[in-house]
Amino acid sequence: MTRLGTGGPWLATTPEQAKHVLMDTAGFDFPTNVARGTDMSASSAESRTGHHVYAPLTPPQVERALAVFDREWGEALATLPITDDSVRFEAMHLLRRPVARATCAAVLEDLDLVTRNEIADLVLAWIDALAPVIASRRAPGRWSRRRRAEHRARLALNERLSAALASHDVRETAPVVATMLAAGIQVPIAAGAWLLVFLAAQPAGSFNADHVVWETLRLAPPTWITARVSTARVEMAEEVVAAGELVMISPLLLGRLPHLAPSDPADLATFCPDRWRRDDIRPGAWLPFGAGPHACPGRNLGLGLLRDLVGWANGQELTLAMPVNIDQSRGILPSPALITCSAPTQ
Repeated sequence: MTRLGTGGPWLATTPEQAKHVLMDTAGFDFPTNVARGTDMSASSAESRTGHHVYAPLTPPQVERALAVFDREWGEALATLPITDDSVRFEAMHLLRRPVARATCAAVLEDLDLVTRNEIADLVLAWIDALAPVIASRRAPGRWSRRRRAEHRARLALNERLSAALASHDVRETAPVVATMLAAGIQVPIAAGAWLLVFLAAQPAGSFNADHVVWETLRLAPPTWITARVSTARVEMAEEVVAAGELVMISPLLLGRLPHLAPSDPADLATFCPDRWRRDDIRPGAWLPFGAGPHACPGRNLGLGLLRDLVGWANGQELTLAMPVNIDQSRGILPSPALITCSAPTQ
């Protein structure tokens, strides 16, 4: 365990420490809500700070969502203008609607298509309004423009969800469903964009889907850091974490530990899907989906979406249209993720 500064938070530096923090619900809990405010309406008191524990998506939910994604991705590609036998697209932008509609199809299975698509667009609007709130160095004031914009977007989404769910036997409240949808949409968009960026930077070829997915999640886990707050005095790794202290867990850091990833090639900062041809190291040991009761409930859907993207990319000739920077404002995002596709996109 490492303390980041004199009075700063702790950082778990091994998978054992990270699992302890994520799975010890008696000693650690979420520190705040997604909007960095005091509104806990999305809480259900299943944990000390009231954060909801989401059930994992079922295989039928995942199957339905993947069918929607394949259709929506094809339709999104078909809208791109063809110039000199190639198309150019911004991966973060092009993935938005296919991922949003696929996630809504998984979670809102009892709603009709039109309603699901309306809710998907409202979730995207809330994500866009949340972005400057999350990116701000300090939590915006209650009456700031950013806070009011986020509040309006969240209220519009919750009202539409409440009306849609009213006629169905749904246990979760609209705010709870909204939070699950937002996380289940933004994270795969970022992961999918990184995957396409990494492949576009490689020589053309056919790649093993599982190898590409795990290498993408190792190098650029969308949730690159998460936090818990200690609810009691905890002893870990010969250190004492007092009650009320913040502990950070970073899959980005863990994915670069030599004993958690095949070291051939030795440079663990290099994207190399072929390193996963070895089967003596378990993929995902760096906890890209978290662990414990708050582990990602959409893990299987996220993996399925990324595998489908690799399947599409294997039939294309992708190149980066311009250098990619890392946007660290609200996670780690590729910016811009501008890609040229020189082969047919269907």
